[in-house]
Amino acid sequence: MTAPEAPVSPRLDQFARRRRAVIGSVLGLTVLGVSGLVLLGVATARVGFEAVLVGALAALLPVIPVVGAFLWVDRWEPEPARLLLAAFLWGACGATASALLVNDTAQHLGEILLGHGEGDLITSVISAPLVEEAGKGLFVVALLWRRRHEFDGIVDGIVYSGMVAAGFAFTENIFYFGRAFAEYGLGGISSGVIAVFILRGVLSPFAHPLFTVMLGIGAGIAASTGNRAIKVLAPVAGFLLAVTLHALWNGAATFGGGLGFLNTYFAIMFPIFIATVALVIWQRRREQRVITGELPEMASNGWIAPSEVKLLATLPGRRWWRSAVHKRSGERASRAVAEYQVAVTELAFLRHRIGPGPAPRELADRHSELLVALTRAREIASGSPG
Repeated sequence: MTAPEAPVSPRLDQFARRRRAVIGSVLGLTVLGVSGLVLLGVATARVGFEAVLVGALAALLPVIPVVGAFLWVDRWEPEPARLLLAAFLWGACGATASALLVNDTAQHLGEILLGHGEGDLITSVISAPLVEEAGKGLFVVALLWRRRHEFDGIVDGIVYSGMVAAGFAFTENIFYFGRAFAEYGLGGISSGVIAVFILRGVLSPFAHPLFTVMLGIGAGIAASTGNRAIKVLAPVAGFLLAVTLHALWNGAATFGGGLGFLNTYFAIMFPIFIATVALVIWQRRREQRVITGELPEMASNGWIAPSEVKLLATLPGRRWWRSAVHKRSGERASRAVAEYQVAVTELAFLRHRIGPGPAPRELADRHSELLVALTRAREIASGSPG
């Protein structure tokens, strides 16, 4: 008879998890670093270092409001800054490098199969939508699989996918702006960096985010349901919709001419963008209703103070609380209150998801973890740790 294995102590298990996390972070940073160097080398070889520098400066202008918009959406329960940064860097380096390799290969194959000058057909309508959306979506799907607790619903899926797409668009814009500068200089309305900036930075800064957000919505739906079929079908449907929109956009821009592009822009892309904005607003209001509905019971259980219910129920109330603490006790105390507010929000979302019935083991364990995190955050925020 084989002797039973000795149980692993919680301390050793925690150490092993941290070690795996550190190794994964180092490997991830290495991959992103190598990808970034490859992209820099390719861009410099194609258009020159000066053009790359101009492209990077021009690409910063549209990416700042795009990133700011997704951070604004994420105000109720801000996602970890390191994950948002990782999402942006994956889009800017990892997804872009893989897409560049595959798209260049597809273009050469298109030239061989269809004749000289026809490679753009394969690249823009088939290869680019599939490969680029798959590359961007890989981060979202991996996060849903490995860090399921980071997803509380559709808004989180929109934020993570939007950040990945913003990073991808930033690097892609460097290529476009750099090539325009190398060929025509700064130019004007009809050519050069200014013309490309009007098209990509003014008229369509949310193009890539809009495509990838479709997958993010699917991932958010998958995270919110207990139906196994929907867990699989929702992300797949989101990916297919992202690819379709991307192919329509590229096809209109490459082969549709000015009129065809404008028709696609105003008849398809703009209404979908408005519908997505409306969905975000509706989901954010729903999040507020969820939190407001859970706070009274959390107060009756003694997890939060009854006097905090009103402050935690609205974003202005939360801002006033942090501002008052900051004036009285400084930045560190204000940051502790912000962490406490996030802990309250996460616990409220989870309790709403569990509902009135018995919780599955996984959700019950997560509830216990969040309750401990909430207690610790409250102790730190109140200035009495331990």
